[in-house]
Amino acid sequence: MPQNLSMFSLEGKTALVTGANTGLGQGICTAYAAAGANVIGVARRSCQETAEKIVSLGGNFTEIIADLSDINAIPLILQKAESAYSRVDILVNNAGIIKRCDAADVSMEDWDSVININEKMVFFLSQAFAKNWIADSKGGKIINIASMLSYQGGIRVPSYTASKSAVMGLTRALANEWAKYNINVNAIAPGYMATNNTQNLRSDEQRSEEILDRIPAGRWGTPEDITGAAIFLASDAAAYIHGFTLAVDGGWLAR
Repeated sequence: MPQNLSMFSLEGKTALVTGANTGLGQGICTAYAAAGANVIGVARRSCQETAEKIVSLGGNFTEIIADLSDINAIPLILQKAESAYSRVDILVNNAGIIKRCDAADVSMEDWDSVININEKMVFFLSQAFAKNWIADSKGGKIINIASMLSYQGGIRVPSYTASKSAVMGLTRALANEWAKYNINVNAIAPGYMATNNTQNLRSDEQRSEEILDRIPAGRWGTPEDITGAAIFLASDAAAYIHGFTLAVDGGWLAR
């Protein structure tokens, strides 16, 4: 491989991706495997489909079943990851949920369920891996999955907006503290993607049309659309990028 392209290789690296069983997480897992990484997928449900895709590429995949709404799962995640591979080099905080409701009617239970997965787990899982990377002085990569609602307010998703705004802020804050340890903390803000989280929007003909009318690319995004950004930020090519959130949105924010 030419030297300039070898910067994008993940050969010999190990990546852990949360929410790996479907959607964007599955797309990132398969892309990392194709780029040469060993992949660990964490999810509440089976990642069999993801595993099959990676095996078909000739890659290595390890599944960890864990409840990502509970930070008490973190020691188990670390222990199983280290048992599978001696070291994790890349962490992708992808797992997330969304609950749609008028702001006046949001329950505390629903609020906490979104914040626990989308924000609290992101911070404490990042902290756990960063402690290991600081201790061994080898550095690492953290990629958080933000959102268009890291930039905007949205409609009927106040807890999701709060959590994804926090993800962008945490990305900056952690980069400020950990860059000196050779830990890159960055984020990707996907635009409107054809995933489970947007099924209701895509099924609403009027709302879907309104969204598509604003996207210069003229289509919903796919998991494959963010894989290039995910590989780039995990690779040596992004070694001097810290605290940045890269929008992969078909031009949505440009309108």
